Amino acid sequence: MTRNAPAVRLEGITKRFGDVVANDEVDFTLESGSIHALLGENGSGKTTLMSVLYGLYDQNSGTIHVDGEERTFESPRDAMDAGIGMIHQHFQLVKPMTVLQNVILGHEPTEGGTVDEASARADIEEICERYGFDVDRHLDTPVEDLDLGAQQRVEIVKSLYRGAEILILDEPTAVLTPQEVDGLMEVMNDLREDGRSLIFISHKLDEALEIADDITVLRDGKAVGTVPAAETTEQDLARMMVGREVLFDRLEREPGTGDPVLEVEGLRMPGDRGREQVEGVDLTVREGEVLGIAGVQGNGQSELIEGITGLRRPSGGTVRLSGTDITDRSRRDRIEDGIAYIPEDRQTEGLVQEYTLQRNALLGNQTIEPYAENGILNWGAVDEHAADVIEEYDVQPPNPEANAESLSGGNQQKFIVGREIGHDPDVLVASHPTRGVDIGSIEFIHKRLMELRDEGVGILMVSSKLEEIQKLSDRVAVMYEGEFIDVVDPETVTESELGLLMAGQTLAEGSDDADDETSADVDGGVSS
Repeated sequence: MTRNAPAVRLEGITKRFGDVVANDEVDFTLESGSIHALLGENGSGKTTLMSVLYGLYDQNSGTIHVDGEERTFESPRDAMDAGIGMIHQHFQLVKPMTVLQNVILGHEPTEGGTVDEASARADIEEICERYGFDVDRHLDTPVEDLDLGAQQRVEIVKSLYRGAEILILDEPTAVLTPQEVDGLMEVMNDLREDGRSLIFISHKLDEALEIADDITVLRDGKAVGTVPAAETTEQDLARMMVGREVLFDRLEREPGTGDPVLEVEGLRMPGDRGREQVEGVDLTVREGEVLGIAGVQGNGQSELIEGITGLRRPSGGTVRLSGTDITDRSRRDRIEDGIAYIPEDRQTEGLVQEYTLQRNALLGNQTIEPYAENGILNWGAVDEHAADVIEEYDVQPPNPEANAESLSGGNQQKFIVGREIGHDPDVLVASHPTRGVDIGSIEFIHKRLMELRDEGVGILMVSSKLEEIQKLSDRVAVMYEGEFIDVVDPETVTESELGLLMAGQTLAEGSDDADDETSADVDGGVSS
């Protein structure tokens, strides 16, 4: 590839927050027309560095060059005027507003003193056609009615509409299904071929190796090194990120054979638009077992979990915990019964963003000893719990008085996982337990989940990461259109076969009897 002057060159960027050095004399170069991955653990300084480039922060020292010209950005508006767009990990969209309104917000074309929506529609449709987006089909739809993958595409279209030639994507795959990740990779490749330059912030090594031309690794705010993607490996990158060897392989263990601890029979769950999203699902999780659920987002996984955890009332079926019918029990009752829950959306379901970590440590446990005694909160026990979670899970910053909203997404996730595991549950329902978490923390969370399993806890896990499903699960149930299409052995099934099942296709072996065998398999066996 023939490259012109670098699209971006950062030299000696240092950014401090009080006594904390988030970036320490970092150098970074994005070649024109290339994709450069920026890897690092949570808190390594990736987002801070890009926030400096995007004008959200002023650096304490160092210089920024864009297309060979030294620039000073006092705000994101300055960066946007220089052709830089940033797609944040937590989308910057106004949920009640339509897609069209979000895309043009602050950049509305006018005709005769009024907003020229026809012109805006034409420009957006041209962008969508050029890059294969389907956003133009939803221009009049409120953003809050779109799934996360579609919302991300709206963010990208918004940046392109505003003329971005340099795109910063902050953990763009954290909320996407495997199929949506594939689609995003195609879009990124199309953007590169169109001459745009991209910075891909991530902690996912395989994705960085797949899409990037060059990879820079940050650790503790410093640039450890930059390597061509074609000349490195996942193990090399992991070692650069965490400073040690990282375990990638499936953990060896004996399958759980304890008594049933969670049983679901004929569960039916209503959807948001009248039709049922879960249609008569049966499953059993035994003591000391991990049952993984795989599937493309939107096939009923979320509704199934809501029915099991008590967040939504089923329209039919039963849920039993250790033989006791809890179908009509509230979420609070189920917490007291011993069901812990790592939610799908950490920001809206797992934490109150304006609360301190201390207060967030109390969520769901306001009536449970030792956090409450005779109806009175025991703040000493709450403080101790929060401090234990922060220390054990390396939550940064390690301050119980910090508000949840001040933490990165990965640190928020670590806090939630630690809080829920710390409740000593009988059943842990884990929905995307390592979403948005770096490789070192993923390894630690996986280890804790396996320790919990070995202690006899039953774990029901939903994950969009097929490698995580295969690594941790004793059995894998694949969900499609509100039903389990098959249950497979994670040690023998391939990713290709899982992909076929997730698309609604049964495997060749035993396909004739799939409908008859699925319920029995979910209740305790593994299909061949």
